[in-house]
Amino acid sequence: MKPVNLADKLSQFSTHWDPHVVADYNGNDIMVVKFQGEFPFHDHPDTDDFFLVLEGEVTLDVEDRSHTLGPGELFVVPKGVTHRPRAENEAKVLLIEPAGTPNTGDAATAAKKPRI
Repeated sequence: MKPVNLADKLSQFSTHWDPHVVADYNGNDIMVVKFQGEFPFHDHPDTDDFFLVLEGEVTLDVEDRSHTLGPGELFVVPKGVTHRPRAENEAKVLLIEPAGTPNTGDAATAAKKPRI
């Protein structure tokens, strides 16, 4: 048991759309990721998707609506709902998902989730 410094973890990589696991919680991966540009539309048929913006601004396109989030704001996309995050400028985000959940909703196209 020890504290996790999210700023330190985020400073360890520069890639976008590449989640890194920083902790585990009840079978869930707690991850940090940097967003810039648009992620493809996708869904997660078996789990909700949790987004907490740490820095910057993120727009979540959720079916036919868009939601803009700033630092300290979170959004939960219900399971099975088509969505995509996007960020005009780099944004830093904390994600929580059940361990092993593919970030694209498809294991064949998902990013690996290294632990840092």
